[in-house]
Amino acid sequence: EVQLVQSGGGTVQHGGSLRLACAASGFTFNNYHMSWVRETPGKGVEWVSAIDAGGENTYYTDSVKGRFAISRDNAKNMLYLQMNTLLPEDTALYYCARNPNGRYSGGHYYAGEYDYWGQGTQVTVSS
Repeated sequence: EVQLVQSGGGTVQHGGSLRLACAASGFTFNNYHMSWVRETPGKGVEWVSAIDAGGENTYYTDSVKGRFAISRDNAKNMLYLQMNTLLPEDTALYYCARNPNGRYSGGHYYAGEYDYWGQGTQVTVSS
């Protein structure tokens, strides 16, 4: 059974930092692209960042470039998102997700479908 179990998150002040973690099991982790996505009532679901199967290439939505860092430890089947210089607009429910058809082409990352999701973790940034 595929499982993605998240930890981390919480409430932080504007400019602060948080780290999210996602423990994967039930599949060959190092065969898959993985993503972080977030959801807010106003914007719906937004892709935030992705990492390829080997961890060599990372991708970010423009609003988090230079502030967030995605990483993975394939030996431990773990995915991470280090979030620095957090802004109130980063407030959202964050999910890790497996995206088996993720690809980079023509200067853009296409996440494709997300077939498994973590349980979600709330990140709240106070102003």
